[in-house]
Amino acid sequence: MKKLLLLLAIVATGTNIRAQQAAVSKNADANQACVKLTDNSVRYYNTDDLKSIDFDAATSRVTFTTLTDATDTYDDNIQSIGFSKRAAGDIVNDGLNITESRAWLESLYAKWEPVAEAKGYNVYVKGGQYTDFTKIDDQLVRNYGTYVRADAVGLRAGVYELKVVAVDAAGQETSYAGTVSNLNVTNYSRQGYAHFNYTAGVGAYNDDGTLKSGAKVFYVTKETAKTIQTSVVTSSKGAKTDCTGWQAILAAYEKGYDKTPMTFRIIGLVTKDDLDATGSKEEGLQLKGKQADSELNITIEGIGDDATVRGFGFLVRKSRSVEFRNFGIMRCMDDGISLDTDNANIWIHHLDVFYGPNGSGDHAKGDGSVDVKSDSKYVSISYCHYWDTGKTNMLGMKSESGPNYVSYDHNWFDHSDSRHPRIRTMSVHVWNNYFDNVAKYGVGATTASSVFVESNYFLNTKKPILSSGQGTDALGSGTFSGEDGGMIKAYGNYFDRTAKNFKYYTQQNPAATGYDAYETSSREEQVPETEVTRKGGTTYNNFDTDEKKIYPYVADAAQDVPAIVTGYYGAGRMNHGDFRYTFSDNVGDDNADSAYDAKLGLMLDSYETKLIVW
Repeated sequence: MKKLLLLLAIVATGTNIRAQQAAVSKNADANQACVKLTDNSVRYYNTDDLKSIDFDAATSRVTFTTLTDATDTYDDNIQSIGFSKRAAGDIVNDGLNITESRAWLESLYAKWEPVAEAKGYNVYVKGGQYTDFTKIDDQLVRNYGTYVRADAVGLRAGVYELKVVAVDAAGQETSYAGTVSNLNVTNYSRQGYAHFNYTAGVGAYNDDGTLKSGAKVFYVTKETAKTIQTSVVTSSKGAKTDCTGWQAILAAYEKGYDKTPMTFRIIGLVTKDDLDATGSKEEGLQLKGKQADSELNITIEGIGDDATVRGFGFLVRKSRSVEFRNFGIMRCMDDGISLDTDNANIWIHHLDVFYGPNGSGDHAKGDGSVDVKSDSKYVSISYCHYWDTGKTNMLGMKSESGPNYVSYDHNWFDHSDSRHPRIRTMSVHVWNNYFDNVAKYGVGATTASSVFVESNYFLNTKKPILSSGQGTDALGSGTFSGEDGGMIKAYGNYFDRTAKNFKYYTQQNPAATGYDAYETSSREEQVPETEVTRKGGTTYNNFDTDEKKIYPYVADAAQDVPAIVTGYYGAGRMNHGDFRYTFSDNVGDDNADSAYDAKLGLMLDSYETKLIVW
């Protein structure tokens, strides 16, 4: 222990590292030592494979040696050493064969082979907020034909045990059982504007991952979307209205008298035809407050890795404390999620966002995926996976004055086209996102916006950063906007400069038309007031260096972003969802790279869950 404490106290100043022999890839199914270097990159070692960690305090040299005597030596360039527990648990079967069990973010799951004699199963969890084995809701146990699956959600970070017991026709527990131990549940990352100076917990959950006191839980399936029921306070005198159906319950909240937290848990595939009604003819389901920034405390979440909505999206108006997480959106009506008019503290994360309706022109892939406009502020969009989307994220309208604060982090823009995001007026932090073969452009700033683009990874992205009317956008006939420019600060990004037709200009190496971004040598460096956009004369407001305007966060090194975003705890649904598709990489031509993928579209239209019974 003394050696470890001394090791962690090493102050690294050098950058020397010898050839890597023992380090391995990041693996959620292994216990690992995580070594963060002074360049912010991370090296991983499976602790089961390590023979020793040796160090020389005088020289700050650290050597990792494996059981096979492979060694890695670091000379004075380690920032810190941490350890991560594996996500997979230790399984013990007693007549019931659990085949897979893993912990995830504020949740865990198990799969097992059906027991012929069983008429059902009781599933229990212990750990975190549960000091004894506690039964999970029956709706969380589902039949997929060849296997049965249970998900426990709303878990505080900690080490858990799970127990599955088969139940007979009389409802009695049998001797067929299985257990899993050492399931290490971790928290969702709550770095971002949705949580800035807001400690009440966004949505129906507390910041520790547990449900808020008195929260209502609804299980939404294709069979129950029309029939879920509750009573909602709808008058100042406390009178209640009995409501039936998903939209009906949401509509009753518009009265503004009931602030009981609610979570709607999506099971399997729910389509527009399954709904009782749509509150918005353009978008689908509507969540709306009585007045600007009304506190709703609503979460809409998917259970497991196959929760999906198809044929509709969500419109959010005049709402505070709303969360969307862990489900897929296919073929939405217009936008997947539209934050439209006077919203605050909205958290959108771990979604898989697919094509909208196949329209004409620039609507071939639908309209917006996630749009933020009309004085919506303190919004976090994080760990979302965008699948070849077209007009991906629009922020701000021409009539807005800003600044409205929005953060984008750890999103996977997977062969998508444009607007990652496209920004008017707002102050936006775009950090640690993976721009993976983006067809047209990455981040675009217009109309007096201030955008900090930090530690992102741009792979095969020909126009990573644009400011309207200058730099790359002003070459030729212009790329994405005729509006006034927005000012962009950039730091720590990785650019794949081998991309065909790649263009990126900074103030240090501008084009004849100016620069795309003002590049700094540190994240703390401010953009001088003398720097203004060529069109509109916009200055950068340096919101990112003002502790009253920026949330606390720790950015990963850009080179680590692809592994993190595509890893087990990365973007999209749990286990990256149940939908698989491989894209063709960019060839350098906007029209070819951004073309509608008919094969993908057909797969979305024909997608069905394998869920049999929930």
